[in-house]
Amino acid sequence: MYGKAAICLTLAITFLISCSIYLGTVDLRSYFFPVQSAPLSLCATGRPLRVYMYDLPRKFHVGMMGRRYSKESGPVTMENLPPWPARAGVRRQHSVEYWLMASLLYDGKDGEEREAVRVSDPATADAFFVPFFSSMSVTTHGHNMTDAATEGDRRLQVELLEILRQSKYYQRSGGRDHVIPMTHPNAFRFLRQQLNASILIIVDFGRYPRTMATLSKDVVSPYVHVVKSFTDDDPLDPYENRTTLLFFRGNTVRKDEGKIRVKLAKILTGNNDVRYEKSVATPSNIKMSTKGMRLSKFCLHPAGDTPSSCRLFDAIVSHCVPVVVSDKIELPFEDEIDYTKFSIFFSMKEALEPGYLVNQLRQFPKDRWVEMWKRLKQVSHHYEFQYPPKEEDAVYMIWRQVKHKLPGAQLAVHRNRRLKIPDWWRRKK
Repeated sequence: MYGKAAICLTLAITFLISCSIYLGTVDLRSYFFPVQSAPLSLCATGRPLRVYMYDLPRKFHVGMMGRRYSKESGPVTMENLPPWPARAGVRRQHSVEYWLMASLLYDGKDGEEREAVRVSDPATADAFFVPFFSSMSVTTHGHNMTDAATEGDRRLQVELLEILRQSKYYQRSGGRDHVIPMTHPNAFRFLRQQLNASILIIVDFGRYPRTMATLSKDVVSPYVHVVKSFTDDDPLDPYENRTTLLFFRGNTVRKDEGKIRVKLAKILTGNNDVRYEKSVATPSNIKMSTKGMRLSKFCLHPAGDTPSSCRLFDAIVSHCVPVVVSDKIELPFEDEIDYTKFSIFFSMKEALEPGYLVNQLRQFPKDRWVEMWKRLKQVSHHYEFQYPPKEEDAVYMIWRQVKHKLPGAQLAVHRNRRLKIPDWWRRKK
């Protein structure tokens, strides 16, 4: 009796399993074969970003740093990389392109933590770096579009596009996994729209239409600060040691949102604890700005020709609490750094209300200011551009941002491969 019951139960179970397999509700392969997990994304692997750097002629990069470097032949290496000139002055603020290139030339030390490493085989690369000093080309080949000298900048852009379009790796992705620095507002001014698929390194979106530059694919970089970093800022009472309430020194004639500077000058004039000074960026004026920021509790950051400017990062490395006046500013590394911990933000409407901004700063609690000052000292190394690069400095942070943008670029590459009609199918047709 029990034997018949066991046989019937076995047959019933076998029948149910067979039906389940036929209907697709059970997959016995998972019991007998290990399930292959999906490959980890680049961000999840923890390994450095593998970057292939195009070997461009010197005229595209270091050749613009001086006649001596343009005449040299052979590739640029860690040994023959020209040092960034100490007297470059305000040109330094747009030198992100130089420091990114230098970081890839650096071989590193054993056991040194690195966010990006250069690879010689493009087939193994996660991203492709285009070492065109587009910002330096603006200042080297004429400032205004009507200058005859700008023709040199235009020719470089045309030639670079020809090089990229002949690259099978650029063709494969449509440039989506290519990293191109454009930190000057007029960088790549003639043919910029033809690179809108690439990962652009920019300082803000002030001169870019939404169809070209977005946070979803591009990286917001800091300007390279031009004042010297405050490395020995350890007074017993930092609040009282800084005798100026609010400091601004710079050009007051700007475009677009920057027109607010003239209006602020009128509003802030007459306050004894405020220094609002008009100046241009000369070596002597940069020294005076350095001293002024170090003696001030707050440093004013109104918009320039674009929503951001170098002054914000000068304030950060001077440990002067930034007072940001803008309705449109985008900030670098904001997914990792909370700017409200060390900065104060005002809308343009608030800043233009007579007396409002200054009264808010005068009433700002000393203990909160000290906390912000301490936080500035903790984060300022994230805004340092240097060679050799150091862990968690600005270049390190930028490469990590590039790594975060790549999954979207890789998705586009994979979709293009899927949608592309193979040659054998065309021949068959």
